[in-house]
Amino acid sequence: MKYLGIDYGSKRVGLAISDEDGKIAFPRAVVPNDEKLIPFVARMIEEEKVAKVVVGDTRSSSGIENPITKKVEAFAAALKERGGIPVELVSEIFSSVEAGRYSEKSTDHNDASAAAIILQRFLDMQAHRIQ
Repeated sequence: MKYLGIDYGSKRVGLAISDEDGKIAFPRAVVPNDEKLIPFVARMIEEEKVAKVVVGDTRSSSGIENPITKKVEAFAAALKERGGIPVELVSEIFSSVEAGRYSEKSTDHNDASAAAIILQRFLDMQAHRIQ
């Protein structure tokens, strides 16, 4: 099963995709957060035959919302409606910090890497649930 990971930001959105077996996440792209975002992601879901989307939840470790949390939730709901597949919010705590440690100085690269980190954490948790 193939997964799509998303690191949602107010200006840019990082995207990552898993392998066919849903075991390894790879940074894929960074796209502008504009009116073309939902159609772009929906097309990617279709072309890549994605079975589930994982979107980074921006809440703090104590569950407190921040200014972008409602936008993330609205994006996830719109994507679920448009894409017709499950969309799950998962914690993205420290994903951008971690991505910054392992990638180039480019913010764009960090956004896609953060999406891969969010997705990889999810995939690892799924693997542990199955065992």
